[in-house]
Amino acid sequence: MKLTIVGGGSVRTPRLIPSLVRRAARLGLQELWLMDSDPERLELIGGMCRRQVERLDGRFRVYTSGDARDAITDASHVITSIRPRLETGRAADERIAFGLGVLGQETTGAAGFAMAMRSAPAILDYAGLVESLAATGAWLFNFTNPAGLVAQVLHDAGLKRVVGICDSANKARNEASHFLGIPQGRLRHGVYGLNHLSWTRSVRIDEGEDEPGEELLPALLGDERFVNATHLKMFAPGLRAEEKVFLNEYLHYFYHRDEALTQLLQEKETRGEQVQRLTRDLLRKLRAASDVDGQLAIWQDVMARRSKSYMAHARDGADRKQRDPVGEDDEGYAAVALGCVEAIARDQPAWTGLNVPNGSAIAGMDADDVVEVSCRVDGRGPVPTPIGDVPDRHLALMRSVKVYERLASRAILQRSRSLAVQALCAHPLVGSWPLAEKLFDAFYQAHRDIVGTWR
Repeated sequence: MKLTIVGGGSVRTPRLIPSLVRRAARLGLQELWLMDSDPERLELIGGMCRRQVERLDGRFRVYTSGDARDAITDASHVITSIRPRLETGRAADERIAFGLGVLGQETTGAAGFAMAMRSAPAILDYAGLVESLAATGAWLFNFTNPAGLVAQVLHDAGLKRVVGICDSANKARNEASHFLGIPQGRLRHGVYGLNHLSWTRSVRIDEGEDEPGEELLPALLGDERFVNATHLKMFAPGLRAEEKVFLNEYLHYFYHRDEALTQLLQEKETRGEQVQRLTRDLLRKLRAASDVDGQLAIWQDVMARRSKSYMAHARDGADRKQRDPVGEDDEGYAAVALGCVEAIARDQPAWTGLNVPNGSAIAGMDADDVVEVSCRVDGRGPVPTPIGDVPDRHLALMRSVKVYERLASRAILQRSRSLAVQALCAHPLVGSWPLAEKLFDAFYQAHRDIVGTWR
């Protein structure tokens, strides 16, 4: 197998290596290709990845390339994780949004559109190369934000073997695994919604084809120790009591909109500026390090600091917990992507939350709406599991945001200012035509050299 990561110079790439080494024999992995348009980042990250493989006694080779065609040709599967304009673009998006009095977050709301207008066209180009140059049956697993909207753009453009992946889709299962000390492989969860707008209504242990398994979630939601060990403590107690489901952490921006905006506007740095500063610090230290082992130690330290500061505005300054995995599974995107790759390659079923076309899974959503939903993955690829009816209040919010996403997808594919303004106005975190016009025009001026001419 040849596995390719487009955006392989990302500072997150080394997180993939331990999980990949463990699975390499089962996958028949021979080559890992890291492709990136930034030569310096690619050299630094590629060197650390090679050293990790060596230290872990991995049996595959790591290649680096700035040529997407070489990296994608004959690849069995491709993972995309790019950031056009890097951290600078994210910081600019957030400042524009905050300057106009709306939430600035790179996936949720106005700044999410700005990220999509840069990232989706680039991913669309790479997806075309996957279809023409990769091995027969290759799938594209996209981590590029906003993952759900990017997946919607790709599907609207006619691409079929595309999956949007986000860590948060499996957060309820992962948190239950850590709290109870149960390997993730024994747990299945029922998640439904959109990317960064989802709810988990069930976590079951040892569920089989003819065995329902034991339901664990209600007891966990009623246990204050579990609540305080997870991001659920960010939500108002009354809200948690009424919802009776596991809430995606990004729902904080909807359920606590005014509070979140007030807190974020008081911060000296936006999250994008914080990440930009930490990444600049990381690259400076990596350049100065005397050897690769020293670089890995630096990388681990800076990435831990970056993770601890995630959504700190909603956690009252408390550090984000770093936990060891229970069993073989890694928490985070590595396990999700590689679990899917392995399930497809070996035609052995796995269950996970993904961003895929709805089909008939969630009642009230259209078949071609990309949704975040529990899936069974095997040699056929991902297949959404039946969800059926969901609470009216959840469906209403999902449909509202999906109207925005479908308009945004059309706007990006057609490079249409009119559709873009319609999309932003339709988003429940914007909701104003004059404001939508100001937002789009500011984003467009900031990124015109990347996004090209819109009319």
